Amino acid sequence: MVERPVAPTAPELVLETETGSTVMIPGRAYYLGRDPLSDIVIDDARVSWHHAVLRPDGDHWTLTDEDSTNGTWSEGRRVRVLGVGPGSVIRFGSPADGPCAVLATRPPPAPERPSAVSMPALTGTFRRPTSVRPLPTRTVRIGRAADNDLVIDDLVVSRRHAELRALPEGGYEIADLDSHNGTYLNGFPVTRAPIGPGDIVGIGHSAFCLVGDELQEYVDTGEVSLDVQDLTVAVDRGRKTLLDHVSFPVGEKCLLAVVGPSGAGKSTLLNALTGQRPADHGTVVYDGRDLYHDYAELRQRIGLVPQDDILHAQLTVRSALTYAAELRFPQDTAKAERRERVTEVIRELGLEQRAGQPVHSLSGGQRKRVSVALELLTKPSLLFLDEPTSGLDPGMDRSVMHMLRGLADDGRTVIVVTHSVLSLDVCDRLLVLAPGGRVAYYGPPGDALGFFGFAQWPEAFEAFERDQDRDWAGQYRDSAFHHRYVVNSSAQPRLPREGPVILLPPPRPRSRAAQLGTLVRRYTAALGADRTFLAIMVALPFVMGAMARALAGGELTRDTAMNALLILCVGGVLTGAANAVRELVKERVIYRRERAVGLSRSAYLMSKVVVLGAVTVVQAVVLTLVALLGVDLNAPGGEGVLLPPLVEITIAVALLAFTAMMLGLLVSALVRKEEVTMPLLVLLAIVQVVFCGALLKLDGVPGLAELSWLVPSRWALGAMAGTIGLARIVPGDITADPLFEHRAAVWLLDIGMLVVLSAVFGFVVSRLLRRHEPAVMRK
Repeated sequence: MVERPVAPTAPELVLETETGSTVMIPGRAYYLGRDPLSDIVIDDARVSWHHAVLRPDGDHWTLTDEDSTNGTWSEGRRVRVLGVGPGSVIRFGSPADGPCAVLATRPPPAPERPSAVSMPALTGTFRRPTSVRPLPTRTVRIGRAADNDLVIDDLVVSRRHAELRALPEGGYEIADLDSHNGTYLNGFPVTRAPIGPGDIVGIGHSAFCLVGDELQEYVDTGEVSLDVQDLTVAVDRGRKTLLDHVSFPVGEKCLLAVVGPSGAGKSTLLNALTGQRPADHGTVVYDGRDLYHDYAELRQRIGLVPQDDILHAQLTVRSALTYAAELRFPQDTAKAERRERVTEVIRELGLEQRAGQPVHSLSGGQRKRVSVALELLTKPSLLFLDEPTSGLDPGMDRSVMHMLRGLADDGRTVIVVTHSVLSLDVCDRLLVLAPGGRVAYYGPPGDALGFFGFAQWPEAFEAFERDQDRDWAGQYRDSAFHHRYVVNSSAQPRLPREGPVILLPPPRPRSRAAQLGTLVRRYTAALGADRTFLAIMVALPFVMGAMARALAGGELTRDTAMNALLILCVGGVLTGAANAVRELVKERVIYRRERAVGLSRSAYLMSKVVVLGAVTVVQAVVLTLVALLGVDLNAPGGEGVLLPPLVEITIAVALLAFTAMMLGLLVSALVRKEEVTMPLLVLLAIVQVVFCGALLKLDGVPGLAELSWLVPSRWALGAMAGTIGLARIVPGDITADPLFEHRAAVWLLDIGMLVVLSAVFGFVVSRLLRRHEPAVMRK
């Protein structure tokens, strides 16, 4: 008698990784690896092409490693076969920081309400549906364009965004139509997935739920609450606590100020609330939803204004906002739509009279308004500001705080971290953090000083520093203020954290090529508006070229040839490196913020390379022509190695300048402060002179010879010396260098090494840029 196979009884599970979530249904195996055809693709160099497989095994699931190179890890141990279930945490390729996967139980259907929302009646978004329609019996296309079956008037939604499909066997599935900002199921991005009662489909600011026989739409209009539950952050392996069980509720249309002495954890709290650095313990509940769990979807509804301006100061207000809108809105957004939204934001922030002014000509308070306007383009429901009044006079301080008051009244939740206590009276709530990241007070601003027993804020801050052993948090917990404004005001139930937080990189609203086009135009416009930079760029090649020509005279001879080529090397290095040495460090805050909302690192770096490279090459050509046009180069037989002598020298100087520009970008990515770039530029020029081969004999000298290989001017001087046969014009030990030979193979090696060094410097710059990005973007 043949036994019939027993159907697996393993539960349905959800596998959550950095790239999304997969519902695993018993009855089939799920393959994981770098292979694009895998069921679960993990694009990481440490992961093998076919890394592991998950199979249902009776009443549970089993993970089997497929002889991967770097292993599969659980709880710090390498595993070959492992029984897994809800709560299992698996890492691939490295036990410490390898790509992580977390298994969770699939939420059961809940027809009465969205299952992923805690107490929807107490939220602003899910309190009542914005629209209700019968469940469709056919495919429904969703998008921004008017010809969709379900039109969403939201600029972060693509024109044809997704489809809700009725399946022949019953039920429904959601399919993303290659949208720019993604389609989300219960907070995770999906391309195609079945949905059921209680699931939440997120598209832009809208959420769709199947409730009974209805399709209900809920629109996040901004009137949302925030419930911070027991946030704790520790560093140095738990030895130092930055936030210590911080809890407080923030109501709809609330303006909350966070104050405290230096080191009290204000910036740490801001990072935890915005998801840039999730708390080690605790939860942030965004209008009934776990912000960390649903962060991939909800991040689009969070605006963050850093302390430093996130604007190109040379651009006008309208231009800066227009370029920002182009980068943040989907690629299929029409120019007229973006222009209309920019005009709306300018009007909302009262910037109509300043729209045509360069940002650098605005007052500090007006610049802060423009930074806020940039974040409001995508209509965030939560707006966070870090020290928005830093450096402003009292009048500007109050003006900025009244602006934030107006933004909250218009239907947003606004949280501002500040050192200033001048305008706390315009806030609805005040959070005071004591040293150690503890809540010393939360409640109305007017009652805070009375609670502490002081008449002035400086006295309170001095007490925080002086009375380190005083239990500020304990006194507040035992007070009526805590009972009234925290315990009784927290409408949401506790949402315990399950497993580590997996933050997914944001979607790119535009392709890399489209981003590159926008960045090139913006960078060109910014450089074109900087008259000082333009003057230096124009003057430098003429000055250096005139110096080289004065040394060359009418002919390159024994007395003039080496000096003329040396000046060309110095000029090429200075023009290239001076163009680039400040360009990354001065935009670091801008880059970090734009990267957090989907900017491509490669597009950003290539925009610098394209614009600065074009400028640098033109400068190098001008430099060479001013120096040598009409000069007798005294090349062997009047011929270069492969091309006319002047053409070969121009190519060498242009490549040297381009390579020096890449080296300047490397320095700019490496340093922390703009002020140190100029001394490093001088050092860079000195190194190029010493190791180019014009002053010292390098060939055959152990150590020096190998070190000189990393110096671009070494190869450029070799190419120019080979073109004119320098050893013949200036005989001696220095010019007998093999890299100076008048041979095609040697000249091509010199030129090729400049290309190789440019590529190496570019790769290093890309890796250095990672250090200044939000953790979620460091892929």
